[in-house]
Amino acid sequence: MIRPVAAFVLLVTSPLMAQIAPGRSQPTPAALQIFERDWVLMNWALKYYDADKDIRIEPAEAQVAAAAFRRIADADNDGRVTPAEYRAARAFILARY
Repeated sequence: MIRPVAAFVLLVTSPLMAQIAPGRSQPTPAALQIFERDWVLMNWALKYYDADKDIRIEPAEAQVAAAAFRRIADADNDGRVTPAEYRAARAFILARY
């Protein structure tokens, strides 16, 4: 079983996470998994990225939220989110949102 931090690092290192490619039918399920495993990120994603306000994060909404989280978390802009950056971004979201 992959730990949530490791799963997120794998998720955000993908170059496809920068934006959703046009014509791409299925967003990565890993984007959904990160929000399902972390209540702080799930509540943040629901508050800001649940476009249809159905209190569910759909795969496309999760992809957009994951890209936004990556922008917050990747402090050194190297395209990867380390476990330390993940924890810092999670704490930032918990304190601010």
